[in-house]
Amino acid sequence: MTETLDIALPKGRLGEKVARLLGEAGMGAAEVREGSRALVLESDDGSLRFFWVKPADVPIYVERGAADAGVAGKDVLLEHGADVYELLDLGLGRCRMCVAGFPGALERPGALRVATKYPDIATRHFRSRGRAIDIIKLNGSIELAPILGLADVIVDIVETGATLRENKLEVLEEVLPVSARLICNKAAFRFKHGRVEALAAALAGITEGGK
Repeated sequence: MTETLDIALPKGRLGEKVARLLGEAGMGAAEVREGSRALVLESDDGSLRFFWVKPADVPIYVERGAADAGVAGKDVLLEHGADVYELLDLGLGRCRMCVAGFPGALERPGALRVATKYPDIATRHFRSRGRAIDIIKLNGSIELAPILGLADVIVDIVETGATLRENKLEVLEEVLPVSARLICNKAAFRFKHGRVEALAAALAGITEGGK
């Protein structure tokens, strides 16, 4: 009997897109197509098992072996510092991690007050520029921080930039491009190599990252 390959999918739009892609690759689950709310699902042929977790938790499940593979944004991987293999850029959820604020905010003297959900990424970015910073960790409404004077700039994901423009903020620096990646547990890559490679190859054939 073939051992099941466990895959952690992020809850939300990204995970739903990945589930559709797996269906196109012949690795789908009827329960996904039917909109089931179950947290653990099996593929139609029983060879894969999917489970839904918070996006920030995907690298933890994969790194610690609760999942053999998973899908996570590059921002999540870098912030978590996950000890996993990154197999494929799926080309989904493309956006940018940016420094944003009011025009001229980066020219202010002294330590820069930086509000962000990504303290590690922000710290590495400004350290590479030799800039002293004061990190303010926030979990939501990051754009409010400079507006209310809590921070000089923010480091956050930017998709269209509409929210920034509506609040008279602008992108001041681009930190890194972000997209969804297929990741794998290191032990699973060794002991389930053929199946992991087949999964990556199937997804590469139908995603932007594989074109």
